[in-house]
Amino acid sequence: MSATVGSKAPAFTLTDTEKKKVSLEDFKGQNLVILFFPMAFTSVCTAELCSVRDTLSVYNGLNTAVVGISVDSPFTLGKFKADQQLNFPLLSDFNKEASQAYGAFYETFVLDLKGVSKRAAFVVDKEGTLRYAEVLESAGDQPNFDAIKQTLSTLQ
Repeated sequence: MSATVGSKAPAFTLTDTEKKKVSLEDFKGQNLVILFFPMAFTSVCTAELCSVRDTLSVYNGLNTAVVGISVDSPFTLGKFKADQQLNFPLLSDFNKEASQAYGAFYETFVLDLKGVSKRAAFVVDKEGTLRYAEVLESAGDQPNFDAIKQTLSTLQ
């Protein structure tokens, strides 16, 4: 299964680093960038999420919230968020349901690890429709943030 541009974004309810439930529905009325990433504390994931941290004001200026999602536990994500001083929510897809619903899922990842989120980026508009979808096969690549920002600018 995969999420496609023009369709309704798959619903999710995940646990954040404060152990609170966060749903797609919570973001209705604003745009949302969803960033799936393989694993906390790895070099490319850290670089990606820190670049978003450093440019979060651009997203805020576009009436856009950002969330990061991985299959790490809420506890691991909490430590990662604190260590990197990330200024947006990280959500645990520990049960791997959101990653699979969005088509951002490795059955087998490096080191023969089973069930890891692929690096992926999605833009969901104020009504819950997917407006941008990018699922990367190589975990070493980063999403096209220029294309994401361009998509967001058309939603204003």
